[in-house]
Amino acid sequence: MRIRAILLAVLLLPLAAQAADGLVAIDSPYSVSETMDRLEKVVRDKGFRVFARIDHAKGAKGVGLALRPTQLLIFGNPNKGTLMMQSNQTAAIDLPMKYLVWKDAAGKVHVGWNDPAWMAARHHITDRAKLVEGMTGALKKFATLATR
Repeated sequence: MRIRAILLAVLLLPLAAQAADGLVAIDSPYSVSETMDRLEKVVRDKGFRVFARIDHAKGAKGVGLALRPTQLLIFGNPNKGTLMMQSNQTAAIDLPMKYLVWKDAAGKVHVGWNDPAWMAARHHITDRAKLVEGMTGALKKFATLATR
């Protein structure tokens, strides 16, 4: 029981430093498209599968609506994501992983992603602390590589 409590604390500790909604974000000095190109390259180079790249602004324009540049990259590694889903299949709603790149009203570009610890807490996954830690580090590392 004590080990379970420690694992849960390890999973939830990063939540205190993150936004309540589980979104982690960093700034990018590049345009939305260039940031996304760089992210896609890093993700592929690290051996992850890219499932889709969605240009929300283009979709909005197609129906006559305006939206600042906003793109989503959906990617994953079934060797890791499946483990989360084995712990609780509801994690599949948050998987595969995603990077959102957007330009805000002030013209700044941001890269955001769901905090894996938030996801684990959301789905009551308490048996994958090492995996969650690895996912957290990888997502931050990839975003950092793409934005410097």
